[in-house]
Amino acid sequence: MKEIIALLLFSSIFMGPARAQKKSPVNNGDKRIELFNKHIRQKKESSFSDLHWQFVGPKNISGRCTDVEVLAPKGKNYTIYVAAASGGVWKTENEGTTWFPLFDQQASTSIGDIALDPGNPETLWVGTGEANIFRSSQSGSGIYRTDDGGKTWKHMGLSNTLTISRIIVHPGNSDIVYVAASGHEWTRNKERGVFRTTDGGNSWEKILFIDDLTGAIDLVIDPLQPDVLYAATWQRIRKKWNDPRIEPGYNNSGIWKSSDGGDSWKQINKGLPEAKFRGRIGIDIARSNTNVLYAFVDNYEIAYENYNSEETDSYGRPKGGVIKGACIYRSDDKGENWTPVSGQNEDMKKYMEDHSSTYGWVFGQIRVDPGDENTIYTMGLGLNVSTDGGKNFKQLSGMHGDHHGLWIDPDNTNYLVNTNDGGIYISYDKGGNWRSFTDRLPLVQFFNIAYDMDKPFRVYGSIQDHLSYRGIIDLSRGKDKVRPVDFEPAPGGEGCSHAIDPTNPDIVYSAMFYGTISRSDLSKTWPEGYKNLLPVTFADEDKLRGQWVAPFIISPHNNEIIYHAMQYVFRSENRGDTWERISPDLTHNNKDKLGDIPFQTIVALSESPLKYGLLYAGTDDGRIHVTKDGGISWTEISKGLAKDKWISRVIASKYELETVYLTQNGKRDDEFAAYVWKSTDMGKTWHDISSDIPLGPVNVIREDPIDRNILYLGTDAGVYVSKDKGENWEVLGDLPSTYVHDMIIHPRDNVIVIATHGRGMWLMNADRINGGKHQRSRWY
Repeated sequence: MKEIIALLLFSSIFMGPARAQKKSPVNNGDKRIELFNKHIRQKKESSFSDLHWQFVGPKNISGRCTDVEVLAPKGKNYTIYVAAASGGVWKTENEGTTWFPLFDQQASTSIGDIALDPGNPETLWVGTGEANIFRSSQSGSGIYRTDDGGKTWKHMGLSNTLTISRIIVHPGNSDIVYVAASGHEWTRNKERGVFRTTDGGNSWEKILFIDDLTGAIDLVIDPLQPDVLYAATWQRIRKKWNDPRIEPGYNNSGIWKSSDGGDSWKQINKGLPEAKFRGRIGIDIARSNTNVLYAFVDNYEIAYENYNSEETDSYGRPKGGVIKGACIYRSDDKGENWTPVSGQNEDMKKYMEDHSSTYGWVFGQIRVDPGDENTIYTMGLGLNVSTDGGKNFKQLSGMHGDHHGLWIDPDNTNYLVNTNDGGIYISYDKGGNWRSFTDRLPLVQFFNIAYDMDKPFRVYGSIQDHLSYRGIIDLSRGKDKVRPVDFEPAPGGEGCSHAIDPTNPDIVYSAMFYGTISRSDLSKTWPEGYKNLLPVTFADEDKLRGQWVAPFIISPHNNEIIYHAMQYVFRSENRGDTWERISPDLTHNNKDKLGDIPFQTIVALSESPLKYGLLYAGTDDGRIHVTKDGGISWTEISKGLAKDKWISRVIASKYELETVYLTQNGKRDDEFAAYVWKSTDMGKTWHDISSDIPLGPVNVIREDPIDRNILYLGTDAGVYVSKDKGENWEVLGDLPSTYVHDMIIHPRDNVIVIATHGRGMWLMNADRINGGKHQRSRWY
């Protein structure tokens, strides 16, 4: 026995630590709530809790909003609640003059729907998890209720639904609430369908369930006969390589009716397209004539084949057969029969085909004017209105695009409140003119952040549905008194990485979505100062695959050298004028997982600041490779990591040659563990350093530019800091709960700037953490 103990002791001392142990996934909603509550406790107990995050902008742009509720009657009340796709719930009590956030400390600030209690103006229900399941949608954590106008909140369950598309409060009994849950975005689950509570949310029963791929996407109640309910079901799943779509065997999308408060249901699809062609469906009832219903169907029937191989869709992908798309149906007998009303002439047929572009599954909202059964509004790329029961439509102008919510004043139907990807808008004349609040609702959804070395320096970022912007970080009043600024347009697109030449802030590398890359000289006018840099391939080579936000970097050793990643790594030694492919396909390259969304791509790239040619490349399908010789040979170093999980970041240490940090993200598996890894031998072994981080997903890790022991981490809940190389972590500062997608620590000015997906950019004085002992002369 003594020999065995001695051998074990010898092994632990001289043979080093074992490979990382398998980490348990977090895919249970209740467990997620428990772990988030632990995060909140850590935030309060953190030694950094008194440090302040400062909002720096943009203050001239807002972001995607999904729903709106207005306290009626208008004129006696000026209270509006707005639901942000990933920025929580906001309230105004003076019709938009000022706004304030209500939902800053919840497990999810992605909002699918909100509903005021008709019987209690202080009670608001909030369903978390955006049901539009766009690429930037975030999952929810169930349903919440406030009984004091948003001062306090109580979690009321349904934490495993992850998306909530509609909430209906019974008009005569506040204890009865119905919820439409569309289900997990990426995986099958049974917590979807229509749910009902009869005790104010203390317990729930599932009253309409089809299967683990079919959820409820819309729900309406008859205002005169509240036992009559109509529900729209949607069979769908998002794959990593395909948008949600009709797939072989799908036949469960349709409309259902209950006449007994949800106890029983029957299908009412007579006159609608065949089940195999029905996608997402939106429904509404005419309050002026409750016999009348409208359905907005994303119809996958082929309108005509497209034989032009050069024609592309909104994202530059080859365009296939054109589907009928947005189709409006009307019922005059409470849903027993449906009649198509839209697209009955050639002009309107084309109009409806273009209504939702190539992503009709994002849209589906329809509203009937409360005073006129023939006036309807549909939401797609634009906000559309018909005054003849859906036969003809026109688009209302004066707003941002991509529309998701509309409130019509039942007492004055000229008064409209609309939500879209640009925020919230109010019209007093039935859509003739609009008032916006882009300067008062800071809900910008950044994908990333980059910086230059100008004085003062600028930050760059790409924004959901707003292309790319940049803003000055003005430190003239001190690092603790930074004011927010307007941002200005910058080179690049909506899903875009940026890299700025450290020796010349006018030279900006940027990209549109899916891996295109360009170089802009801002000292020159367009197009003289612009050059497309996308590497070319031969006809017999695989087509290049670039992720929505594909990475490229400037070498820390030579600003003329840039690296760009698709499924291969490319290197240019002349600022992108010519390219050399320096890697094989570093993904699994599984042909069964190639679709219309690029997948199996490189999403994380880092070169060691200590050694030229020491590169790490991580992929969206969970592989990580290293080259020590500038790409001549590559070695996979994935063993010990979470299998097949998206590599959200890899960082080669600027202090220790063989040290590398890596994070993984389970969002696309509907999974929420914190995956944070460290290797001190260039990836031969990986060690889990996430011990004090209760919850992910994790999006970014950074080293401090001054103190070699300090690390920073950005998650879907906030920012963490470690002062001992990842052995222990604490929550950093007073940031609201938000999705921290990226961060930089400026090496000269020693400030941290984070890019959030839903609350814009924020800054912290890093002197408060690292002491500001000295300034680095290098830009990286």
